[in-house]
Amino acid sequence: MASLEMVDKDRQVKESVELPEAIFGTEVKNHLLHHVVVAQLAARRAGTASTKTRKDISGGGKKPFRQKGTGRARQGTSRSPVMRGGGTVFGPHPRSYETKVNKKEMKAALRCALSDKLRENKLFLVDSLELGAPRTKEFLQVASALGLNDALLVTDGFPENLYLGVRNLHDFKVLPVDGLNVYDILSYDQLVLTRPAYDQIIEVLG
Repeated sequence: MASLEMVDKDRQVKESVELPEAIFGTEVKNHLLHHVVVAQLAARRAGTASTKTRKDISGGGKKPFRQKGTGRARQGTSRSPVMRGGGTVFGPHPRSYETKVNKKEMKAALRCALSDKLRENKLFLVDSLELGAPRTKEFLQVASALGLNDALLVTDGFPENLYLGVRNLHDFKVLPVDGLNVYDILSYDQLVLTRPAYDQIIEVLG
């Protein structure tokens, strides 16, 4: 069983935490991570693109020109797809891009992502990330002490001061533990868990 040192905001070691092998010691399956990430990104698509077919366009009841004698191909309506202003053939219509991911697959993918961060020594456990004031400068001091430069910060709840101190930094993101997902874990080089968030992860994935 692997262990990880839990530190404070000054990187002073508070205690050593034993990490469950079933969560942080699983085999990293790239195909599973890929499947879940693709499903997450697909679910974000709006799917609102829409075009009108010939039945959706107003007018066109009158024959645009006589059947014979014009030298042109015969037409029965000005709303035909071959006419300017006519309907669109095989155009996009509103749809959902969501694909199903089973709960078992989602949990397995989260375990893979967490195990991968631990193997790369990119996983940090901090007792708390609370800031005294909503200031970016104060957060950067904490990040410098912890050695963070591109990190996802997973917290219990949504600490307002921390969120306000981080929101204008592109290399950091604050995420409540109940919103933890594979895409965000893989999008950042480092993963920081507060102790309450870690306890909830163990409870859900254990």
